[in-house]
Amino acid sequence: MDRGATSLQAVLTDDVAGQRLDKALATILPDFSRERIKALIGDGRVTGASGVVRDGSAKAVAGASYHIEVPPPAPAAAGAQPIALDIVHEDQDLIVVNKPAGLVVHPAAGNPDGTLVNALLHHCAGALSGIGGVARPGIVHRIDKETSGLLVVAKNDRAHEGLARQFAAHSIDRRYVAGVSGMPRAPMGIVDAPLGRSERDRKKMAIVAEGHGRRAVTHWRVTDMLKGGAIVECRLETGRTHQVRVHMASIGHALIGDPVYGRTRSDHSDLLKRLDFRRQALHAQRLGFVHPTTGHDLSFESVIPADMQELFTALRV
Repeated sequence: MDRGATSLQAVLTDDVAGQRLDKALATILPDFSRERIKALIGDGRVTGASGVVRDGSAKAVAGASYHIEVPPPAPAAAGAQPIALDIVHEDQDLIVVNKPAGLVVHPAAGNPDGTLVNALLHHCAGALSGIGGVARPGIVHRIDKETSGLLVVAKNDRAHEGLARQFAAHSIDRRYVAGVSGMPRAPMGIVDAPLGRSERDRKKMAIVAEGHGRRAVTHWRVTDMLKGGAIVECRLETGRTHQVRVHMASIGHALIGDPVYGRTRSDHSDLLKRLDFRRQALHAQRLGFVHPTTGHDLSFESVIPADMQELFTALRV
């Protein structure tokens, strides 16, 4: 094992049996993308009962156990950049930041630098966990570029693993405030529908048939009325890509300003242009978890950003 590498063990469950092995491992290990798993397989860092895994397309078998060696992260290509951070909490193990809308979380195609990771590498002098790989050091979870709000980032592998276990167990308290189109008939509800890549557009997520995606559960409740809409609190039992956006759109209440999953109401269109509001009205307002080292309960709240406040004020009934 390389010096500084992290050793992980994954046992395949019944729900991933029959899938491609790289896809199955990415499901079992939510901190790793399928591309990251493919790269680890290609580097000979995944072993099973028969030795080093060479073929990521092999069918997954329930109960099969795999050892994954994750190398320490190399410096991100863009490196550290002195980008301002809104730090809510920081200690030797983790940092909680309030991400503004428009800031990408980690480098990727089309966004090689100028990301939250670049800012964190500068602020933390490179002291971030290596489990997320080269492009995502310290990143335990993400929020969309145009969504604002709270994120927790791990400074070391112990903290990363402890936080990842809580995310996997769905014990993290994550609450979003959203502006939705149309007034829901019920004051509250639950959307329990699996999410996966859309077959029509691979850049989008969609509700898919059982067994073809990952379980996703959103608890929502109306907190205020708006003209032609409502303010809704969404509590995430799971944390899937675009979960709130897809789930709310699925019940007929797409997020105001969402260019991907919703259509702007005619009575909202002029207002959005006048306010120059160019994103989905979604803010990660609350984040609560158990500190992975001290065991203390931590909870943080973020004030709704000015652009959403202005939108809500203009639409207030």
